[in-house]
Amino acid sequence: MPVQDFLNQRAVKVIVDGSYTLPNWYDPQGKLRTFACRTTRVSPFRMIVEVPVVGKIGDRLSTYFRDFGKIDCSISDTMDRSFLLELEMTRERREKLSDMLTWIEKKQQNPAVLELRKSARFVPPVPHSTLTLADGSIHPCFIIDCSVSGVAVSAAVQPPVGMPLAVGACVGRVVRLLPNGIAVKFVEKQTVRDLDRLVARTVAAKIDAGLREPVAPMSAVMA
Repeated sequence: MPVQDFLNQRAVKVIVDGSYTLPNWYDPQGKLRTFACRTTRVSPFRMIVEVPVVGKIGDRLSTYFRDFGKIDCSISDTMDRSFLLELEMTRERREKLSDMLTWIEKKQQNPAVLELRKSARFVPPVPHSTLTLADGSIHPCFIIDCSVSGVAVSAAVQPPVGMPLAVGACVGRVVRLLPNGIAVKFVEKQTVRDLDRLVARTVAAKIDAGLREPVAPMSAVMA
């Protein structure tokens, strides 16, 4: 189904963190790579998911979401850094998913939950950014979460622990490998007010405007 058709159907705008594997994406040990993802619009039949690696229409993949559990699905349409998934499940499970979506939507509109999202670790409104490696190459990435001292991201590339890089305009170093990405510690602590502006950005935006928002030199973390 095309994304535009799904946008005209009844669905719930909910943000749920998850992970997924794509066919033929392996790590150096020969295991399927796991990437982070996040839903933006969900129905009991389909969902739009923001991702670091899009895949191809027709790809069958396995997903896991914190609130939904494991779901097998296939890609029916793609967009820039997101895709539409057709959910494969029994009628009984679709009914349970429908009830859960109603509950999650109410929970996310709760002022107490909204306030909790402003705590130490949070997800910026725009979950996409860029990784600039020491060799100058730029790669799109997906923000899992961030704080004033660092950020966790998922990307097609997987720099090793210790490698200096920049996430958006924030320079740091890889301190840990995660099941679905990497953890980066910033060289300098940021302010919550500046994080969205400095971290979240697209490849195009960085190339066009990177000169206006300078990235600290990699030499700052090479020592």
